[in-house]
Amino acid sequence: MRAREEQTTEARRQAIRRLIQGRKVATQEDLRALLASQGFDVTQGTLSRDLARLGARRAPGAEGGTVYELPVEGAPAVTNGLLEALDPLVRGVRDNGALVVVHTTPGAAQAVALALDQARLPEVLGTIAGDDTVFVAPVQAASASRLTRVLQGLLRKGRRS
Repeated sequence: MRAREEQTTEARRQAIRRLIQGRKVATQEDLRALLASQGFDVTQGTLSRDLARLGARRAPGAEGGTVYELPVEGAPAVTNGLLEALDPLVRGVRDNGALVVVHTTPGAAQAVALALDQARLPEVLGTIAGDDTVFVAPVQAASASRLTRVLQGLLRKGRRS
């Protein structure tokens, strides 16, 4: 049974890849409808997990709005391991309910911000780096505390802030 589930999961993810690469897909609901037309009945939660696993992210569309895109094949992928490797450079992660601040050792903010940008975390809208501080804008202001918890886990900074 487990092998069959893995085959179904992989077939669904292949369909998601084809759909995103073949047309402009603006929302998860649009993608769910396209998948349903191909015989894949998925929940929003499953679709979110598949998109995260595939490294999909929302990017500005050529005609405005946003569309899903996948990472370029062969492009170096930033993994959670790289973020964890930055642990010695990060002093703490905090938020004010709207913005997340990552405090780093002097001179390390650019490297940390670059790693966060390349990780393409779905919760991150963008970063701005100074010398020892990175401002991380969450996708939605209400998700700043959630993003803080995610970054604390990835950067292993839950114990101090």
